[in-house]
Amino acid sequence: MKASFYRYMLAAFTAASMAASGIAFAQVDAAKSTVTATSKQMNVPVEGKFKKFDAKVSFDPAKPSAGSAQLTVDVGSYDLGDDSYNDQVRGKEWFDAKTFPKATFVSSAIAAAGAGKYTVTGTLTIKGKSQSVSFPMTVGQQGAEQTFDGSLPISRLKFDIGTGEWKDTSEVADEVTIKFHIVVPKKS
Repeated sequence: MKASFYRYMLAAFTAASMAASGIAFAQVDAAKSTVTATSKQMNVPVEGKFKKFDAKVSFDPAKPSAGSAQLTVDVGSYDLGDDSYNDQVRGKEWFDAKTFPKATFVSSAIAAAGAGKYTVTGTLTIKGKSQSVSFPMTVGQQGAEQTFDGSLPISRLKFDIGTGEWKDTSEVADEVTIKFHIVVPKKS
């Protein structure tokens, strides 16, 4: 049960990170993109994957400060690889997917931080709780596609992920790492 909560929380954070990635006025290629969340249960890493998400991004590497990103993740699509765990993380103690079906990230700034590297700042909202976040992102190109990769550590408890007995961090750690790999057609 605690493992499910942790995985659920990780998934939400991953969605936020993904939303922060700059995508050049194109829709995400969902078949090539991933958003994951990794937590630790009893110090063992547990990773889950969000199967449904959408992003709208405007990004030009020559003008990163003019870029913007919005990400929406269906928290009910979080997959830990086991139906009973998936059902548990969708419940009230974790994501409460019936009441809060979506997690969102909206960027407020994208700044250059070196060749192909950027710092993304914005607001992550999970389970009705919003937090300002900032994380590194790498932008690359593969043929006619742009790729956006990043990682964002978050505190699950700041988003009320893991309530009741799950607030105890001795079994499921407070920190969850959201990772994203977003692929979009390059802006022409």
